[in-house]
Amino acid sequence: MTIHYSDRRKINPGLRPDGTPDDDDRVEIGPTPLAFAEWAAAGLEAPNLPVMRGARLQRLTEHLAARDYGAILLFDPLNIRYATDSTNMQLWNAHNPFRACLVTAGGHVIVWDFKGLGNLLTAHNPLIAETRPGSSSFFYFCNGDRTQARASAFAAEVDAELRRHCGTNRRLAIDKIMVHGLRAFEALGIEVMEGEEVTEKARSIKTPEEIKAMRCAVHACEASVRAMEDAVAPGMTEDDVWAVLHAENIRRGGEWIETRLLASGPRTNPWFQECGPRVLKEGDILAFDTDLVGCYGMCTDMSRTWIVGDAEPTREQVETYRMSVRHIEENTAMLAPGVAFRDLCHGGHPLPDAFVPQRYASKMHGVGLCDEWPAIPYPEDWEPGVFEYETAPGMMLCAEVYAGRVGGSFGVKLENQVLITETGHEVMTRYPWDTRLMGG
Repeated sequence: MTIHYSDRRKINPGLRPDGTPDDDDRVEIGPTPLAFAEWAAAGLEAPNLPVMRGARLQRLTEHLAARDYGAILLFDPLNIRYATDSTNMQLWNAHNPFRACLVTAGGHVIVWDFKGLGNLLTAHNPLIAETRPGSSSFFYFCNGDRTQARASAFAAEVDAELRRHCGTNRRLAIDKIMVHGLRAFEALGIEVMEGEEVTEKARSIKTPEEIKAMRCAVHACEASVRAMEDAVAPGMTEDDVWAVLHAENIRRGGEWIETRLLASGPRTNPWFQECGPRVLKEGDILAFDTDLVGCYGMCTDMSRTWIVGDAEPTREQVETYRMSVRHIEENTAMLAPGVAFRDLCHGGHPLPDAFVPQRYASKMHGVGLCDEWPAIPYPEDWEPGVFEYETAPGMMLCAEVYAGRVGGSFGVKLENQVLITETGHEVMTRYPWDTRLMGG
């Protein structure tokens, strides 16, 4: 049964620029006054969240109908965010799957949430038909040796909804599920389909309101990066610098940062060393990847490399940096509607041989609520049949590069976020390249 939450919010409050109630006591998270003021000063239009939510649900149901799936069951908190625009302890939820969401092809939405919450965190979205207590929690931490029984009870509950809303269609897509859960659904004769393919394809094309949301999120991220760059000085630790980005993201209503990818000096080579207590020195290379989940849950995935202090870069640093900028810009120039992923992989600027052994994991990748489908590899990593698709308007891709020689003393990391438009592309991240590393 649905548990109703009785709230005390103001009746018919005014609306904020994104169509949400202008009510400081709301439970719905969102941008702060600082973010709204910065966007207004920059001439950016906030998204209309009710419209964005409806368009996302429509895309998801269209993908279900196209595959003749009766419904999709979501456990991944980012997929639940896409379907419902509701959140609940996202990072904890990512490794403790206490939430679930069922979306039928006809658009009926049920959320199972944390016990005792009722619809506290979902009442803002009228597209959610009902919210139930968290019987979907069949992970071992909560259920111990009764996990199998809990999974069977939840599967039976979902099965009843499939019969009620989907008729004889027993094809249920699921994005991520634990072992007992999968076995419980299959024991009921439900045909379990691959749900990640559905959500990744649905999420890959951004709706007009999502594009507005991303522009706002990028602006907030770049303002936070500017504060971080202004703070950088010899004598700070890497963690000191990274903490500025976190704080500025939260000040604007951002949500979290997925990694700790900031490194300095020799720790920039090889890449993927996470930030720590190393003290910055004059003339150090400092490189980072934001992986920042900001306002509206939108991810700004941007990388930049700077010189610390007032020192002039070496010739090798300038040459490596210029090559990296050229790599990003020439590869970005390929982006337009209808370009085969295969051509993106094999075309564009070739990475010099010296940097191939430590090349980045992808040449380009999708982005939205996080890193998303597709992943465009470098030619050395291409496998036929994995990504035989092409670009389309509304896709967002990140073009990136890591350039570091094996055994070298530094590396350069750069990345831009790009929107595929009807006629070409738009570079969404506009944070400037480092002028000194460009040799100017």
